[in-house]
Amino acid sequence: MDLDRLTILERAQLLHDATLRWHGEMLEGLARLLAAQHDMQQEQRELTQRVTLAIESIDQTLTQQAAFNADVRTILARIETLMTRKLPTGDNGREA
Repeated sequence: MDLDRLTILERAQLLHDATLRWHGEMLEGLARLLAAQHDMQQEQRELTQRVTLAIESIDQTLTQQAAFNADVRTILARIETLMTRKLPTGDNGREA
């Protein structure tokens, strides 16, 4: 097509068509970006939920471990008390 021979109206129409194509491509690109952003936000929400559940599980495990440690300390203290307690002796000097 010889651009020198086109009228101003024809040139304006070609420019308008090219602009519409360009805008269409931009809108398609934007739609893809928005869809990708939506997918990433969904993945982020799911990841946040999994991390939150993992933290809650760890907190529960730590609480159980602390209770277990307290029980062990109590048992050890009782054993120590038993080991240091003097046993009563009978008349012949032997344990009763």
